Parts: sequence; structure tokens; C-alpha cells
Amino acid sequence: MWKKRSWQVPPNPATAFTGRKAIAKSGLQHLVAQPNPNVSLRQDSDREVRSTVDWTENAQYGEHVWFETNVSGDFCYAGEQNCVAKMLQKSVSRKKCAACKIVVHTPCIELLEKISFRCKPTFRESGSRNIREPTFVRHHWVHRRRQEGKCKQCGKGFQQKFTFHSKEIVAISCSWCKQAYHNKVTCFMLQQIEEPCTLGAHAAVIVPPTWIIRVRRAQNSLKSSKKKKRTSFKRKSSKKGAEEGRWRPFIIKPIPSSLMKPLLVFVNPKSGGNQGAKIIQSFMWYLNPRQVFDMCQGGPKEALELYRKVQNLRILACGGDGTVGWILSILDQLQLNPQPPVAVLPLGTGNDLARTLNWGGGYTDEPVSKILSHVEDGNIVQLDRWNLYVERNASAVPDERDETAAEKLPLDVFNNYFSLGFDAHVTLEFHESREAKPEKFNSRFRNKMFYAGTAFSDFLMRSSKDLAKHIKVVCDGTDLTSKIQDLKLQCIVFLNIPRYCAGTVPWGNPGEHHDFEPQRHDDGCIEVIGFTMASLAALQVGGHGERLNQCREVILTTYKSIPMQVDGEPCKLAPSVIRISLRNQANMVQKTKRRTSIPLLNDQQTVPERLKIRVNRISMHDYEALHYDKEKLKEASVPLGIIIIPGDSDLEICRTHIERLQEEDDGTKSRTLSSQKLSPKWCFLDSTTADRFYRIDRAQEHLHYVTDISQDELFILDPELVITKAVSTSPGMPDLVGSPCSFTFPSCSSSPPLSPVPRTGAKIASVHRSNTTAADFKPTSVPALTQGLLSSQEAA
Repeated sequence: MWKKRSWQVPPNPATAFTGRKAIAKSGLQHLVAQPNPNVSLRQDSDREVRSTVDWTENAQYGEHVWFETNVSGDFCYAGEQNCVAKMLQKSVSRKKCAACKIVVHTPCIELLEKISFRCKPTFRESGSRNIREPTFVRHHWVHRRRQEGKCKQCGKGFQQKFTFHSKEIVAISCSWCKQAYHNKVTCFMLQQIEEPCTLGAHAAVIVPPTWIIRVRRAQNSLKSSKKKKRTSFKRKSSKKGAEEGRWRPFIIKPIPSSLMKPLLVFVNPKSGGNQGAKIIQSFMWYLNPRQVFDMCQGGPKEALELYRKVQNLRILACGGDGTVGWILSILDQLQLNPQPPVAVLPLGTGNDLARTLNWGGGYTDEPVSKILSHVEDGNIVQLDRWNLYVERNASAVPDERDETAAEKLPLDVFNNYFSLGFDAHVTLEFHESREAKPEKFNSRFRNKMFYAGTAFSDFLMRSSKDLAKHIKVVCDGTDLTSKIQDLKLQCIVFLNIPRYCAGTVPWGNPGEHHDFEPQRHDDGCIEVIGFTMASLAALQVGGHGERLNQCREVILTTYKSIPMQVDGEPCKLAPSVIRISLRNQANMVQKTKRRTSIPLLNDQQTVPERLKIRVNRISMHDYEALHYDKEKLKEASVPLGIIIIPGDSDLEICRTHIERLQEEDDGTKSRTLSSQKLSPKWCFLDSTTADRFYRIDRAQEHLHYVTDISQDELFILDPELVITKAVSTSPGMPDLVGSPCSFTFPSCSSSPPLSPVPRTGAKIASVHRSNTTAADFKPTSVPALTQGLLSSQEAA
């Protein structure tokens, strides 16, 4: 197998198996005490192909986690000599392991098990010695026929083989630390197989497999049973029953370290048009699969109980605001001390809590590696949580009662807001329609469009016009009922966080109103806001509601059945008395502003006073086709112009300069390449911090310095830009600031200073208004009123 120039896949089946065993061996030999071969080498042909992690006592050591895939460029990992599909000579479905990313035909999975090519181990076996002994993880080496990046040894890229029938192994990489080497003896040495693994860039958040121990159910021997007869049978029997109830197949034995921030990932696969089902595989690749949990497989309680003794634990909730609320409620039940802080990956519809904590209004395509870094570096902040106590209103008129109305709210705690009236009525109709036909609500865009249509219909029907006549509101002893009736409010919101209704700011800027303080999510106060139909319509254009009060306790009395919603969960509540009071404060992870491109520590450089940056835009068509190939995507970009900005500018400042660049160009030049209007939904692209381009959410622009996402050029994505033809040269690019001086990025970049000389071979572009772009960029044409009523209910 070992040849002069490279590691080869031997043609002979027997030696092929031996070769793969040698590479896979490191994934099996990383523990001090090895698993019992009678258990771990089980070759049960009837065992099901698993797409979830097995937490039972029958879990196999090094078991793969298989998902369906339609990739055609990856050769079956069983090898050409042994591939079942090759022998049958017909098309067979393929599966991909989420943890080690090998691809095999479905019938070949059993073959992998028989030759003991296992996935990266996720736990270790218990034993008399090794529970207490320190252990370490070894690399899990896997052959790759396709590999991104560069060789760790020589620094050169990998030659890609894209044809399905290519048999050449170009790289050997570790499934844990992601280090990759050329398949040559000059790059990958034999002794590296047994070397300890550092777990890579995300070692601080990975739960090592050495922490997770499988324990065997205790077997009663004859000797131990004799001893039991000498003592009280009743007491021993009772103790045994309690122990049986607490027994679990797995335990966690963490090694405390101030540098570790172990992470638990909870994914709601149904959130936001089923985005969660795709992203769960990415987390299994970067982390230990046993720290990634599907919320549909029993919820978060079992996992949190299992990991409750892990110090510095952090939680990532992947879903909508409802998913976050579910996790926080379980943390309340378990009474963990200290309570683990919770970060949010927004996959829901409204994502108002995620916006408040700087995680953005929705997940687009940010690399999971970047998300893990943000969770690790995020600040811990507090979030007020509020109790809702509901009692039946005995003084309500019997004729006003609705027999279909509920006697209690769907939730007794809220984190975002509690509201009644018009917005709750729209949310209730959405909820009932989704329950009746869930297949029609499979994307965030469709959900928002349904909200808009329902809101417009209710607006015409004026369903909540008499709300003020049927309620009484008392805040910290102050009766607001007469004020609500005078203003003829049709919606009342009790708001805990600044964001509401998919990103709007209903409290507005209180600087102009000296009676109120700026809104905070950790001040122990709740904001009471009222809306008319006009103020609801104005939310999307920067308006705000009627500020009624900031208080610590509310008593709300209703005299008829009224639609209400608690964090997006709606119901129609019978006449009731509702008391709102502070419950506790939860720990949350807030995404922080990072400066990653400016060197620190031993290589400190000052931020330049001003930067002169060339701005290029990219069409949606080119982005979707080429965003994994940086160089080709750069070549496909269209020059827009040059801006000069302060050296410490964030992307919000850059946005104003780019839009001014367009304004100043109007009327001064003919409609050329650089003067074409940007679409209203253009966004920035990060071209430096990951192995591919990815979009920056508009809500997170204030968190990124321009030097964080670009080196010598700034790229933006214009979803309505369509390339029409190519010419030999491009027109000159307008300069926002007419200065002869040239300002470049810090010298840490190896690129030459920018030059205003236009690039050759550029493409002419035209603006094409259409709905054929990606879902997140589809233009909408609903009235401002309906835009302001997009609920933050999670699409789950």
C-alpha cells in the first residue's frame, strides 16, 4: 500500500480493505482503553441505517449518521472493486455521512460495516481504569477524492477530480480538525496516523468524545445477591428501584477548563421553511454529533439533563423565537445553576429576539464555522422574562361569552411580547390555516405573504374596532382605560424587547418624549404600547405606536372573548383577569462586533485614517453558480465605483457612501455600467473570512468593519442585476471624493494598492426587475399596512 510517491487505493479487494483500515484505524485507536470488540465490531446485517445519533445502550462505536444525497461527483467510498452498484450496473441511491462526509451507495453501507471502516468516534467505553485516567483524541483520517483549501504541509492547493469514475485519491483529511494533506509521502507521513488531534479551530466548543462515556447496566452476581440477604430487604429494594429509574446508557465526565466553552446545538428542522433539516448536517460535521440535537426527537430536556454538570456550557437554539422560548422554559424546570447562556440562529419567520441580540432577521448562507466563532466570542447579557397569571372574569356578562374560547393562554411565560387585538387576530387566522393545510406553509416568504393577505382582509373588515370598549388596563396602579378609549386603539402590545412584528421598532426613539426611558431587555420594566390602524401601517416606514406606560406590573381585565398571542402563539381567550409580573432573567449570548482583519498582539498595526475602496457588484445568477469559487466570482463581478471612507467604518457607513455614489452619478453621466441603479435589496458579501463568499444580513451591518469582510475590493450582491454582454474595456468608475491622494488597506494584505484604472474584460449590466431571484430577495408589493403586520410567529 505504501508507495514511493503517494498513498494509493490498491486494486486488490483484500488489500483495499486493509488500506482503508489503516487510515480508519486512527479513529478507533484514540482511547487509552479500547472498546470491547465483541460489542463494537458487531456485524449485524439487519441493523437499520441510522440518520440520527443512537443514545441507547445498543449504540455502535464509530457509527455513521447517514442522510440522503444526490451528489454525483463523489466516488462510492466502498471502492470500485467492491461497490455493489458497480457490480449491478444500475443506478442506486446514495447516502452521505454527516459526521465524516463520505458518500456510499445505500447497498454498500453494510460492506463498510463489515470491513470496520467507522466514522469518527463520538464516545468511549467505560472501564475499571479509564474513567478516571486522562484521555485524548486521535485524528480520524479519511481519503478524499475532492478537497477544498490547501495542503497543511506544502501549502499548495489540491488538484480536483470531478468525474464520477475518477479513482484517484487527492487528499487525506481529518474529520475532527479538518487538516488536509496531499496523498504523497512528502506531505503525509505514516507516523501522523497515530498523532493526537487538537480538534481544530473550534476545539473550545467541541465536546470531546473522551467526555462521553457509555456505561453498562450492572449485572447482579451470586456473591452480591448473598450480601443483600443479610440486610434489610425493604430498604435495599427501594434504593435499587430508584437507581434503576435514574440509569442512563451514557454519562458525561467533563474535564473543567477555563478555555473551554462546550456547546449544545438544538435544531428545529421545521423552522423557516425546513431550513433546520439542512443545517443540522453541517453542525454534525464541525462538532461531535452527540452535541447536536433534533428538537423533533423528544425535545431538549433529556439533553440538558445529561449535560447539566458541564462547566461554561453554552446553547445554540436554531429555530424561531418559539424554539428559544421552549429551551428557556426547560432551563427553568431544571433549575441549572448557573444557567447556560443561549445564542440564536434565526430560522423562524419573525425572529425578533434574534434581531435584538444581533443575530439577524434570518439565516441566509453564513458558514457554520463563522457562526460557531460568533457563539464562542459572544457577550453574555440578561433577558427579562414575564409571568402571565390568568383567572376567569366572573363579572363578565354571560351573553358576551364565546363557547369556543379558551380558558387559558397557550403559554404562561413570555420573552418577547404579549398582545391582544388586531395583530393577534391575524396571527390566529394564520395558525388555524397552517394547522389545516401545513403543506402550504413551507417557506418564510410564503408565510409572510399569507400574513400580509390576512392582515389586509381584516383591515377591511375592521375586526378589532371596538377593542377599547371591552378591556381595562392598570399599570403599576395607574388606570389607562380612559386613555385607550379616547385614542380608539385597536391593538395593545406589552413589549419586552425592542423588536416586534418581524423587525419593526414600535417603541421608537423616546428621546423626544421625556416621560419615558429608552427601552432595554434587562431593566425589569415592560413597555405598554397602543396602535391604531394608521400607526400599525406606519411601523414599516419608521413610525411607532402610542407610548402608554413603562411599568413592572400589569393587571389586564377583559369583558368578552378577545384574540391574544404570547410570543407568536395565538388563541381566543374567554373573559379573564390577567396579571403580568417579572418572572426571572435568562442568560443570552449577544453577537458582538469583531475586528478580525486588523492584526493584534505582536503584529499590531494602526487603522488607516481613510480607505479608498473599489466597489464591485455581483448578480444573483453568478453568486448562486460561483460563490464556492472565489476567483471566478471576482472575475464575474461588475465595477460600480470607488468610495473613500474613514478607516474604522462599519458596513452601515459604507452603505450610505455607496448609495450616495449612485445619487451623485444620476444626471452627471449617461447610463453606463457603473451608473446602473442598485436594487433596494442589495447586500454586502464577505469575501475574506471563509472559504467562500457569503451574504451579510442587513440587520448585522453595524457589527462588521469594512476591513473585516474585504482586503482590497468590496463586493456587494445585487439580486436584480442581469449580465447582458461583454466588452473589451469598462467605462471609468466615478470617484465619490475628488482627491488626488490614494488610501489603501493596511499592509497586512499582500495585494497591491488600489488603482482607479478600470479593469479590462468587464461586463455590461442592466437592471431587470423580476421575481426570479432567491427567495430572500423576492420583491413584494403589498401595502405598507400589511407589511407592518408580519408576525414573529415561528414557521414550525
